[in-house]
Amino acid sequence: MAISVLEITPSPEQSPSRIPSPAEVEDACYQPLPPRRWHHLILDTLTPMTLRLRSQPHPQPTYASDKPRTSFAKAKTEYVVIETPISLSGREPLLAKRPVSVVAIIRLACVLIPVIILCLFGILHIVSWLFDGNTLLVVTDLAFLPDWGHDGRIGGALAHYPTDATRDVMPIPVHSHNDYWRRIPLYEALHYGCTGVEADVWHIGDDLFVGHHTSSLTPNRTFTSLYVDPLIELLDKQNSLTTFGQTKNQGVFDEDPDQTLVLLVDMKTHGPDTFHKVEEQLEGLRAKGYLTHFNGTHTIPGAITVVGTGNTPFDTLTENSTYRDIFYDAPLAMLYESSPLSLSDMNDNTDLSTEVDDYHPSSAGQGKTGLPANTPASAFNNRTSYYASINFKKSIGRVWRGKLSDKQMKLIRGQIRGAKKAGLKARYWNTPNWPVSLRNHVWHVLVQEGVGMLNADDLEGAAIEDWRRWKREWYV
Repeated sequence: MAISVLEITPSPEQSPSRIPSPAEVEDACYQPLPPRRWHHLILDTLTPMTLRLRSQPHPQPTYASDKPRTSFAKAKTEYVVIETPISLSGREPLLAKRPVSVVAIIRLACVLIPVIILCLFGILHIVSWLFDGNTLLVVTDLAFLPDWGHDGRIGGALAHYPTDATRDVMPIPVHSHNDYWRRIPLYEALHYGCTGVEADVWHIGDDLFVGHHTSSLTPNRTFTSLYVDPLIELLDKQNSLTTFGQTKNQGVFDEDPDQTLVLLVDMKTHGPDTFHKVEEQLEGLRAKGYLTHFNGTHTIPGAITVVGTGNTPFDTLTENSTYRDIFYDAPLAMLYESSPLSLSDMNDNTDLSTEVDDYHPSSAGQGKTGLPANTPASAFNNRTSYYASINFKKSIGRVWRGKLSDKQMKLIRGQIRGAKKAGLKARYWNTPNWPVSLRNHVWHVLVQEGVGMLNADDLEGAAIEDWRRWKREWYV
């Protein structure tokens, strides 16, 4: 039987049987034919014959009146069907369309396959919910003994090591700013690997309470309950006495036992009274040898390094010249040191001393409250201090157009250079938090320039950054 193609063409134009009304036009009786889509190519190839409809534009109707009609009959168009035999060589044009149709099928598959997969997982999720959440597809390797290590079960008392609190946690030089605000103080910072935490303490009555304002203080949130006692418990497990021996001077991080944890104490009330109370409540850590201390000639590192800021009195802190285990948070502005002259500096007419005066008002320094006015910059070294901090916004200024200016970069480099020369860790607080791109840019610049500790409010954002690719020495 010969293959043929049916060509359907409309018959010669005929006048409409009647004049359409505006109501008919509003009901879309005379809408143009829809354009052909890509999936029509698939239908043209899969059908045994090709039907080609040569459409003509609809004639513009003329209306006799504007009165709408309640009923009407659709206009009909008569078509003429012509059957044309196709020879064997006539298949070639049809076969030539196959590459286009294959592309269309691939496009259709790219849409349908993900939809089908998502529908399948949706159905499985519903079925799993109907079966009380039992796993249908994925079974973990530990499902064969789900109660292993629990009391009264197989492997009881074998599920945990003494040092499990910080297992698999890699310490990073990030300071948990206002750590007491977090849902889980101290432990959340340790979870992300922060090597510094901060607590605002208020000496009220005969105890130290932790909070940002007096209105947020509660009787059970004390310096001892939030920080001192948990740290003693963690360090006792890290330095436990067993039949295999006793470990000593191990820090809170199991992956790096030599890494110290900085406990920054921001004293909000009267300096000398608060300072002596902090010294008193640190006795539990001091008695077990967990505190970094100065023995009169050298600074002996320990698992916990206590740093005083805020109203911490510098003269009271340094009056004991033979032993101290609380160090000072030095004002970074006082440690600024200009760089040696270079060719670029000689061509620069900007006066750096003027820049420092503009960006470092007397109220911008960290730890200025308990600092005598005549204290020289040489008083801040690794025997008296640990941090050298400053308010970023007041010191460096705002960052415009998402980039630090040359003037701001000179200040940052001079401050970090001076802190390193004094043996201290530079720290900037009140850095930009938003937008995130600006925050990360400032972080990256500080790390590249050698900041000692990165002050952060978003601990997760700071922990997920791969800081090793920005500065290899940052982890040392």
